[in-house]
Amino acid sequence: MITTFKKLFSICFLTFATCSCSAQKDVKPNIIIIMADDMGYGDLSCYGSSFINTPHLDKMAAEGIKFTDFHANGPVCSPTRAALLTGKYQQRVGIDGVVTAKHHRDKGLAISEKTFADAIKKAGYVTGMFGKWHVGYKKEFNPINQGFDEYIGYVSGNVDYHSHIDQEGYEDWWVGDTIKNEKGYSTDLITKHSVDFIKRHKDEPFLLYIPHEAPHGPFQGRQSPAERYVGWKNGAKQKNKVSDEELNAIYKEMVEVMDEGIGEVMKTLKELKIDKNTLVFFCSDNGASQKVGSNGGLRGYKSTLWEGGHRVSAMAWYPGTIQPNQVNNETILTMDLFPTIMDIVGSEIPDDLDGISLKDNLFKGVPLPERDVFWGYAGRKAMRQGDWKLILRNKDAEPLLFNLREDLGENNNIASQHPELVKTMLKKLEDWSNDVYATSKN
Repeated sequence: MITTFKKLFSICFLTFATCSCSAQKDVKPNIIIIMADDMGYGDLSCYGSSFINTPHLDKMAAEGIKFTDFHANGPVCSPTRAALLTGKYQQRVGIDGVVTAKHHRDKGLAISEKTFADAIKKAGYVTGMFGKWHVGYKKEFNPINQGFDEYIGYVSGNVDYHSHIDQEGYEDWWVGDTIKNEKGYSTDLITKHSVDFIKRHKDEPFLLYIPHEAPHGPFQGRQSPAERYVGWKNGAKQKNKVSDEELNAIYKEMVEVMDEGIGEVMKTLKELKIDKNTLVFFCSDNGASQKVGSNGGLRGYKSTLWEGGHRVSAMAWYPGTIQPNQVNNETILTMDLFPTIMDIVGSEIPDDLDGISLKDNLFKGVPLPERDVFWGYAGRKAMRQGDWKLILRNKDAEPLLFNLREDLGENNNIASQHPELVKTMLKKLEDWSNDVYATSKN
């Protein structure tokens, strides 16, 4: 009798364990994308900074993958965000420059474009976004109308961190498609709403997009006074002008407060025991500005097509699925995140995307296929073909050629030594340009 009972118990236990494992495999992973704003390649301690302390991002990198050749699609804010959202070159969707508060309040990412939020909702996900939008000011372009179930944040390029006034003196803090200001430092508010979203949706698959304002200007810490008010105009005399030393100290605080908030997000995932079912991806939208920040020895800065303008820090974290202490040297662009997300959640990848899935590379170390990648901004163009990078500063300028494996600082133009390669790359750049601009909807 006892023997029979043991056999029955064993069968039941094995059946339960098998079902339990099967159920775990069927659980859809949560997705979190965190984006810093105007943060340079060298602004994190895990990327070499001895000035700024970022323990939480450092831990994310140590427990997952740190990327060395990750690139923003554009060297400025709006283009990179458009590429991230659509999985396409930003030129193809008509956002190849900054959507400014002064001149483009009627412009935005076309509603006909499908974002990763639109796509993942069809897979049964709840979607939330808290932070910076910057691809459309009018209500019709609001994140709520582009796939996000919940949105709190601002739609312009930047707001006063305390008063939440944009560059043209307009209130710019939204709850859904309604302006509803709230007290608080924008970085802390973005963290608060992100954590709240995670807690409320812990029992269902979710996608959370956290585009931080930090460390983009205006350069303000938690205790800095508000600088903007309703009716304030860009270029108004700054009340509290700071020295370079003070500016660097404020910038340091801005990055560290963002890192602190990311730590709160990670802590929440662990406390709710959903960390092992959540992929977190972090990157910056472009390099640091010429005014402040570090691009880690790379040439150039925000708005340029030198490496300092678009090569950015990035990392991926997915405990138990992504192995720790990895350094990834693959050439990756922001637009690759859309197809990667869809591949990871087991949904069909739209066939009109320019980005490629990174899933097998992230999870299994499978090398990415060889491909050429391109940049374009303000009449300047660039492309990568393996280690070779070609830069065309304008249509009449002589092309510049660099071998990044040997010359990451882009100091030695060797175009004259490789005329056939230059010719081939120029033709590819021309074909790409004709293609992406021909299909633009705006």
